[in-house]
Amino acid sequence: MKFRIITLLFFIISLPNFLQAQQMKTAFINGKIYTVNENQPLAESVIIEGNKISFVGSNADADKLIDESTKVVDLKGKLMMPGFIDNHVHFIGGGFYLLGIDLRPANTTTEFKQILKDYAKAHPGKWITGGYWDHEKWEVNDLPTKEMLDEAVPDQPVFVDRLDGHMGVANSLALKMAGITKDTESPDGGLIVKDPVTGEPTGVLKDNAMYFINKLIPDPTAEENYEALLAALEETKRLGITSVQDITYGAALTAFQKAKDEGKLTARIFTRWPISDYRDHVNKKITAGYGDDYLRMGSLKAFADGSLGSSTAWFFERYDQDTLTTGLAMDIITDGSMDKWCTDADKIKLQLSVHAIGDKANSYMLDLFEKIINENPEWDRRFRIEHAQHVRFEDIPRFAELGVIASAQPYHCIDDGVWAEKRIGPERIKYTYPFKSFLEAGVKLCFGTDWYVAPLNPLWGIYAAVTRRTLDGKNPDGWVPEQKISVEDAIKCYTINSAYASFEENIKGSIEVGKLADLVVLSDDILSIDPIKIENVVVEMTVFDGKIIYKK
Repeated sequence: MKFRIITLLFFIISLPNFLQAQQMKTAFINGKIYTVNENQPLAESVIIEGNKISFVGSNADADKLIDESTKVVDLKGKLMMPGFIDNHVHFIGGGFYLLGIDLRPANTTTEFKQILKDYAKAHPGKWITGGYWDHEKWEVNDLPTKEMLDEAVPDQPVFVDRLDGHMGVANSLALKMAGITKDTESPDGGLIVKDPVTGEPTGVLKDNAMYFINKLIPDPTAEENYEALLAALEETKRLGITSVQDITYGAALTAFQKAKDEGKLTARIFTRWPISDYRDHVNKKITAGYGDDYLRMGSLKAFADGSLGSSTAWFFERYDQDTLTTGLAMDIITDGSMDKWCTDADKIKLQLSVHAIGDKANSYMLDLFEKIINENPEWDRRFRIEHAQHVRFEDIPRFAELGVIASAQPYHCIDDGVWAEKRIGPERIKYTYPFKSFLEAGVKLCFGTDWYVAPLNPLWGIYAAVTRRTLDGKNPDGWVPEQKISVEDAIKCYTINSAYASFEENIKGSIEVGKLADLVVLSDDILSIDPIKIENVVVEMTVFDGKIIYKK
């Protein structure tokens, strides 16, 4: 009798949750459902139960499964797709970008200085960082100088980054605080830019030289990190992004975990930690795919070179614009750490995800990956090269042969395309952002944004990959047009291929029964409209984990 009473009490206590679970059934009907499932590419209706997809098919068949407890959403012919999966973000940094100074809109040096001046006035006595300026938009494309910053903000330290994150400019106060003078030598993998006449530092620091000042900037508090995360999550809701693959540093994981525990994590996060910290994963017995459906780890990030915009991407040949350099190999390559760390990390089944932009950086990483495959035990390693921007045509088949994922960010193509040719000349741009060549060679290509470096909007990424129309309007038929790809392929790169890159293609990335219910509804059918109109399409609804989290 006592057992029956306890059982009955447990049933009564559990009844509300049981009933709620039974009621968590939503039917999306009358839509054009692009599933990214080759066995069933199109459907009219999707039914969700809990946080999983339980039905994909026709309106008529869906109607048989709808009862009075089902919430019905009429899509009215709108296009529904899997939620976007961004393959490369700096998520907390993106949140700080939303909350902080924004120098990206500055189209002239005058505007650049005025934004700095106004921000300093509103934030007296504090370090001014971030900003993400683009000197290629200014009336004169010269790099900014400490004198420009001094004119705007002479009495508080300033160190603001270029939008690619591979160089920044400091004012005189910040340089003084860092002890940088004409006698300070550039570190391996970095460059202190100096005036060719006087030898004095101009204020511009590239790649590893940025550390001289970055080490002085106070770390954000846990509360500031969390505020930045929440701001970033609001942005992903609005843009239909239901998963991000983050470059994770410092205390970011604490913020991610807090948001998850509080039920505020509205995008799934796949974390990639600095390769120098790989022993921490060993100690915690973390391997690729460790975690749950909301928060995963087991992937490592390294840098092989810098960026094209900073002239630090590593090429075989010298730059056309700066004939004194071929770019910069990172110090972990020159001192042998890259080889050792990558080999050791792969041996314990940690995924390698390496930034490589120049053609020599990409070739170097392919050589290293091939060496690791030959030396280490076989496993489902899924090597990734992040950006893979400039790849010699003879190296493209090697991506497929070695199973290396090309993790690209197509918006960079229409941004860099404005000025890339003057950096590296007309011949090398032929194999710049070679999306179609990758796909034709059987390479697994996935897409993202590199936010905050580029805008987070995935529809702009699809627009870029499909049209390759540069931001200056000078390439209406596409920049290197032979590398344009179809809308269908671009969607796959932003969904199922990105899921594959994080070992999650069996649980998300397409609309199939049993997969997680992460979906997006668009204002227009990007499969049928003129591709040049895709940049104006917006997200009308975002569904995450079975719940509608955003409606326009």
